[in-house]
Amino acid sequence: METMNFKYNFVLTPFLFLSFFINSQNSDLLKAPEGFEISIFADGLESPRQITETESGFIIVGSKNGDKIFALFDGDSDGYAETKMTVASGLKNPTGVTYHDGDLYFAEIEKVLVIKDIDKQLMEGPNPPKAEIYIDGLPSETWHGFRHLSFGPDNNLYIPIGVPCNICLEPQTKDKRFAAIHKYENDKLVMVADGVRNSVGMDWHPITNKLYFSDNGRDWLGDNSPSCELNVLDKEGSFFGYPYKHAKNVIDPEFGKLIPSVNKDFIDPIAELGAHVAPLGIAFYDKDKFPQKYKNSLFIALHGSWNKYNGKSGYKVIFVKLDSEGNYLYQEDFITGWLQNEKDWGRPVSPFITSSGLMLISDDKYDVIYKVQYKNNS
Repeated sequence: METMNFKYNFVLTPFLFLSFFINSQNSDLLKAPEGFEISIFADGLESPRQITETESGFIIVGSKNGDKIFALFDGDSDGYAETKMTVASGLKNPTGVTYHDGDLYFAEIEKVLVIKDIDKQLMEGPNPPKAEIYIDGLPSETWHGFRHLSFGPDNNLYIPIGVPCNICLEPQTKDKRFAAIHKYENDKLVMVADGVRNSVGMDWHPITNKLYFSDNGRDWLGDNSPSCELNVLDKEGSFFGYPYKHAKNVIDPEFGKLIPSVNKDFIDPIAELGAHVAPLGIAFYDKDKFPQKYKNSLFIALHGSWNKYNGKSGYKVIFVKLDSEGNYLYQEDFITGWLQNEKDWGRPVSPFITSSGLMLISDDKYDVIYKVQYKNNS
């Protein structure tokens, strides 16, 4: 990557090398298939969440508990982002970030903002870049209120809105934006998927252009039920079961009795991912730097359980193999090691495939972003 000169004030902290060494010690616990290497791309972050990349190679990352979003840059191409810029501050849980047609979009709980021509602003100023409101008036509830953003093949911004509860019906009865995924089209939210409890990850199949999304299952029905889900949207307006039915065959003990009165076709998930694993970000691999088996299939970050009595679940990144038409074939572990002797030292959040074909993964507990690359040693 060519050398860039910045007018923007950036942070290059002297303790980064010590921090890198300490973080690398824990990252050595992570295990991936043979031929893959895992390293620290950035550390010292604030509960990093969704990741995106600009045309000039800036890596932008949102935050769960912080009030800033950062731009990261590996200026010397050594695989470690020594440059960290504050893109925006004073925000409320700015988890979601996405890049589209030269502009950066990022989400707080109640609104989505946009920075036009983000690369130019990062390299030339102003400092900080100027943000404008793109969507305002989103629900203010913080329970399942962390936003995830993605632009679809139709050039519309997609945004899920989770329910502000574990299991309930009243909120989405009063406000139909809840428990659904929407696209922002012609200056208004249009529901595309209904009955979705809390999706924090979505991506489009590289060939079929169908939307795939994760969904977190409800709690307090036992350690092993219901399973969290991977879904695919075949038709806009489809209904995915919440709160009446969970996974493929779990009828809700409170709301399941209302199913006969629900005049909707229930769509089952294409894959069950396990109870309480908390699937968050998903990413299709459409590059050529990984082995062929990964092409046009997807990775899912399982953030990990918080309320299981007998053994934690999740805390890993899995690979989901699809056939050429996007149908589910199987799933397998891709990266493990965040859970050691029932103690979790990190929690993967959002896999992201860079323009160069590498994978980045955010970890909002260990406050780092990992880099995953394949090196064929044969």
